[in-house]
Amino acid sequence: MTDCLFCKIVAGEIPAKVVDDAGRTLAFADIEPQAPTHVLVITRDHHPDAAAAAAADPTLVGEIVATAHRVAQAAGVAESGYRLVFNTGPDANQTVPHVHCHVLGGRTMTWPPG
Repeated sequence: MTDCLFCKIVAGEIPAKVVDDAGRTLAFADIEPQAPTHVLVITRDHHPDAAAAAAADPTLVGEIVATAHRVAQAAGVAESGYRLVFNTGPDANQTVPHVHCHVLGGRTMTWPPG
């Protein structure tokens, strides 16, 4: 998709601080971090949201979560805990229409989240 911000990152047209590159997924630092560790895990192929990615290939969501766990391990937050967030749709505050998982860690998370 030519006008998608995350597709442009995948294509190398927009720079990003990549922390994991696992074939069908790519993980990079969020430019507006909400926690000491805040990384986005995206798919290389364009899917507008998590539901669309799961419908296209249910194993792809598992790959996103596996990448997120590797990111948490590398950041040193896997043992203490981390949060995974998939925002789907405007009411959930999804701002980029490309499936992405936020990996948040390095601080205590509260509930409810939003």
